[in-house]
Amino acid sequence: MAIDIDLIGNPPAAPKHVRKPDWLRVSLPMGDDYERVKAKVNTLQLNTVCKEAACPNIAECWGAGTATIMILGDTCTRGCRFCNVKTGNPKGIVDWMEPVRVADAVRDLGWKYLVLTAVDRDDLPDGGALIFANTIRAIHERVPGSKVEILSGDYRGDLNALDIVMDAKPDVFAHNLETVRRLTPGVRDKRATYDQSLRILEHAKNRAPERYTKTSLMLGLGETEDEVEAAMEHARGVGVDIFTMGQYLQPTKKHLPVVEFVTPEKFERLGAVARGKGFHQVVSSPLSRSSYHAEQAFLP
Repeated sequence: MAIDIDLIGNPPAAPKHVRKPDWLRVSLPMGDDYERVKAKVNTLQLNTVCKEAACPNIAECWGAGTATIMILGDTCTRGCRFCNVKTGNPKGIVDWMEPVRVADAVRDLGWKYLVLTAVDRDDLPDGGALIFANTIRAIHERVPGSKVEILSGDYRGDLNALDIVMDAKPDVFAHNLETVRRLTPGVRDKRATYDQSLRILEHAKNRAPERYTKTSLMLGLGETEDEVEAAMEHARGVGVDIFTMGQYLQPTKKHLPVVEFVTPEKFERLGAVARGKGFHQVVSSPLSRSSYHAEQAFLP
């Protein structure tokens, strides 16, 4: 399908005839393990990106007994045009006991691999870095041998804040480019730039070379294959180890429309291109998300 390129970075309008294809159909959440995770999350007053961002994999992941915990509240200070998480001003409110509750959930549910993410907290001097660090340490203390992957914001480019997080020794540091360079201004909040994200990823790798770094792209916003390959090269150029790609899905009519439903065959082709760049792990499929099958990075 031909796509008109907007040179100022705005995604093109979606073709009116595009409908969600069969390969994007998912099962309804159900089952004992799903209900167990749901109950624990509710009991401990935890937020998950699974629910807040309307992830299509919630049935599979919660049904397998795993979830991605979102800390620092449910209100983000950014207003990215693709994201379903609530936007507003948290007014500096921080729950300092949250790290303990998260660690207790990991212990009680028997998780050995947790993906931990957070809303952006531009209202805090450190962007929430200390809470991130405290949560990582609490999990490692309560669940010896566990691994923690964090999906982090950019801390407004504050590398000192990033160092606070990295010194807590997350096993994987993830920060998403989200889209290609050209489309970034029209997709992400104006405070989240493409080059700033690359600097964050590079600094995280330099701070802890022995630990994995990771980034992710949403496809279907009007990007070209050449632009996707360029993003792979940019990511690999700053030392990123893990690269994932998934289909962008419009959460509500207020969000950016889908320009293209990328076929599984195209995802496989782009995945092969990424593997050729030398990444440690590549995950590329329509329903892939940044945290999808994250634990597989540590398989032999």
